Amino acid sequence: MAVMQKSAISFGLVYIPVSLYTATQDTDISFNQLHKADKSRIRYKKVCAHCGKEVGPQDIVRGFEYAKDRYVVITDEEIERIKTEKDRTITIMSFLSLDEISPVYYEKSYHVVPQKGGGKALELLRLAMLKAKKAALGKTVMGNSEKLLLIIPREKGLLIETLLFFDDIKDFPADYEKPVPSAAELQMAAALIESMEEPFSPEKYKDEFQEKLKKLIADKIAGKEIVEAKEERAGKALDLMEALKASVKRAGEKKPQKAVRTRSAKQRKEA
Repeated sequence: MAVMQKSAISFGLVYIPVSLYTATQDTDISFNQLHKADKSRIRYKKVCAHCGKEVGPQDIVRGFEYAKDRYVVITDEEIERIKTEKDRTITIMSFLSLDEISPVYYEKSYHVVPQKGGGKALELLRLAMLKAKKAALGKTVMGNSEKLLLIIPREKGLLIETLLFFDDIKDFPADYEKPVPSAAELQMAAALIESMEEPFSPEKYKDEFQEKLKKLIADKIAGKEIVEAKEERAGKALDLMEALKASVKRAGEKKPQKAVRTRSAKQRKEA
C-alpha cells in the first residue's frame, strides 16, 4: 500500500514521525463511455483554447485567473517553497469527546503508521487517548490547502479523519412542520428502537446491489435476457400507531431468542 503523505504528529513538545495511508477504497463497478453507434470507447482530448492543438500532461501547468483571461502560473515547487515545517506537521490543538463533532464534518479517513523511532510515542498517545476516551483536534497542510483533522484512537492504531470547515457546511435546506407525537407513540417508537438494537458488525453488510449488477453484466455477456426485478408487495396502509406495533412484533420475530438453560430432574431434586 502506497504512503499518501509523510508527516509528524506534534503533541505538546513530543514529535512523532508518521505516515498516512488511505483507509477506504472504491469497490463499485465502473463503466466506460461508448459511442452508441459502434460501441467504441469515447476518448477525451485536452486542447489549447488559443491554438487548437492537443496537449499532453507534460505541456500542462497550473494557472490562477486573476483577471479576465489573465493567468499567473503556480508550480508545485513554489507551493512547497512557502510551506514551513509547522505546515507539514500535524499539530494537535485540543482534545475533546468524539460525540462533540457532527458526522456532517467528516470528509476522508486515513490510517496512521509510525515511522522509524516513532512507535513508542505513538502508542503512548493512542493508549492515553483511549484511557481518557478522547479524540484530538489537529490541523496540517495537505497539497495546497490546510486541513482540519480529527485524530481517533482505535484498538489497532490511530485513525485520522479530515474534517470540513464550518464554511463548507450548507444550512439545512428548509424548515418543516414538526407535529408533536403522542406519549403512546413515543413509547412505542422507543420499544421499536430497543427491539432492533444490536452491535455494529460491519462484516455482516455487503453491497447487495453490486452483486445484482455483476449478475446483470454476466447475463449480458452470456446473451441472456434481462428480466425485470419483482417488486416486493407493499402492505395495506396503516396508521402510525398500528405501523409501530406491527414493526415491534416483526422485529421481535426476526431477533434470535436467547437460549434458556433448563435443569435436569436430578438437579431440581438436589436443589
